[in-house]
Amino acid sequence: MLYQQTRHMTKEVNEYLHKHGLYSSQWSILYCLKINGPMTQSDIWRYLNVEAPTITRTLVKLEESGWVKRTPGSDKRERLVSLTEKALNLLPEVEKDVKNFEQTMVANLKDDEQELLYTLLKKLGKSNER
Repeated sequence: MLYQQTRHMTKEVNEYLHKHGLYSSQWSILYCLKINGPMTQSDIWRYLNVEAPTITRTLVKLEESGWVKRTPGSDKRERLVSLTEKALNLLPEVEKDVKNFEQTMVANLKDDEQELLYTLLKKLGKSNER
């Protein structure tokens, strides 16, 4: 059931993001950079708990579409990723759409049920930290 709901929600959020030319995996990276500032690619994949090649492929697409820029890091092998002006200008609208999506997803839950859901989701995330 959890897997089915996750897939359903990913499909739904992708529909909200479509008008911005984004997918949920791309949004995750953009939001990560928004809240943390410039990060190395390895910091991004560790933070999001996603495999490095997947992050690299997604970053290439984001760079090609003008959302991020990658510059050499302190180490020759490392690349520092940051948001572009385009991203900084468009992210507030994207974030608004994602928040609308989230509100739609929890609309049938009472306030205390929403709080419980968020608490349980955080707890699920911590089970991955073992």
